Amino acid sequence: MTWTDKMNEMRGYLKEFNKAAPETAQGFGALSKAAKTGKVLDLKTLELIALAIAVADRCEPCIEFHTDALIKAGGTREELADMLSMCVQMGGGPSLMYAAKTLSCYDELAAA
Repeated sequence: MTWTDKMNEMRGYLKEFNKAAPETAQGFGALSKAAKTGKVLDLKTLELIALAIAVADRCEPCIEFHTDALIKAGGTREELADMLSMCVQMGGGPSLMYAAKTLSCYDELAAA
């Protein structure tokens, strides 16, 4: 399954959750919108931070969505590699595994 396929599958799951718990979905959406309108940090930096947390927490769907958002915000592969190196330094072997997955995700989505 490609990263795009995984992301689309997750979107389907989220659509169903949004129907089942619309207030929660709306609240999370408002929180996400507020967090992305940084007063000092630009969107690319905020997405690098979100992606670093996704790697640290080992959340593949978060990696997919924030990698896609990072690409749209103009994040480069080199910037991603720097951030992933810090993730590995802070998180050791498990972060190394998810850093490699994240780079693979970036390469696929950036080529699309």
